[in-house]
Amino acid sequence: MHDATPEERLQHLQALTGTWTTEGTHPLLPGEVVRGRAEFAWLESGHFLTWRSSSEHPQVPDALAVIGVVDGRLAMHYFDARGVHRLYAVDADEREWHLRLDDPAFAQRTTGSLTGDELTLRGAYSRDGGDWEEDLTLTLRRTR
Repeated sequence: MHDATPEERLQHLQALTGTWTTEGTHPLLPGEVVRGRAEFAWLESGHFLTWRSSSEHPQVPDALAVIGVVDGRLAMHYFDARGVHRLYAVDADEREWHLRLDDPAFAQRTTGSLTGDELTLRGAYSRDGGDWEEDLTLTLRRTR
């Protein structure tokens, strides 16, 4: 879709809209299951998809992400309750997601798989160009 509008380039993300429960694990919280909620919704214009997430665990920050076409590329701006802001490159279709942060000091990549009403995300990170290590693993289940 080379000549597609930004709205057309985002249309495949429609499958994510709705409310989800979340359940995940994080290597910094061994043996703990982190539960929460997420909601994907379009801004009124249809130019951006928002992703709001909250967690029941005090060490996992609530967050807001905004997905849209930025400078001709699909991207996700991430903001959380700690004051962290990151800009991820996004490659996604109706069933798979790939998020990538290419900062040499702290790089991240996340792969997601959407099957019906379940989205599974698996992340990895690298600090200062070192080895890739396991990061957050999260399963989202649609509630509506």
